[in-house]
Amino acid sequence: MKKTFLIIFIMTFVFTSIAWSLKIGGKVLPDKMKAGDNELTINGAGLRKKVIIKVYACALYLMEKESDAKSIIEADKPIAVKMHFIYKAVAPEKLIEAWNTGFGKSDISNLQEEIKTFNSYFTKDALKDEVYDIIYVPEVGTSVYMNNELKGTIPGIEFRKAVYSIWLGEQTELPKLKKAMLGM
Repeated sequence: MKKTFLIIFIMTFVFTSIAWSLKIGGKVLPDKMKAGDNELTINGAGLRKKVIIKVYACALYLMEKESDAKSIIEADKPIAVKMHFIYKAVAPEKLIEAWNTGFGKSDISNLQEEIKTFNSYFTKDALKDEVYDIIYVPEVGTSVYMNNELKGTIPGIEFRKAVYSIWLGEQTELPKLKKAMLGM
């Protein structure tokens, strides 16, 4: 009887722990996050790798589960991407280069000022265990947080589409991560 109780207790603890977070690349990503007054749920998560180096654990958060990348990009709904850095240090120039490669896969001719502002937020190395959040709230814009500190907000749905296309766009440089973020 005691053995049965202990097994049930352990299984409950294990399944409860799984429900509250997801572990990717040794980093724990919560299953919920706030976007303004909205509570978002993790849609999927994966690793951003450069060759064989794990750069960051990354999760996509939405109001409700969705696997259609185009619908996610086009919707004027709250969305967030959480990046939990694994590598010892990623230089801001490397992040900006990656962002610009991703932006280059979208029609961004009218977003040059917004992209310049976005890139200006990345001024120091992203260190191991730091967490960056990119959160969009309708009628507010796309906000960049580094370790829970707001760096700035860029208004507009067109910029939202461009920034989330970095991970979810048809021509993304990150197809494996895209698939994982879509929960596939």
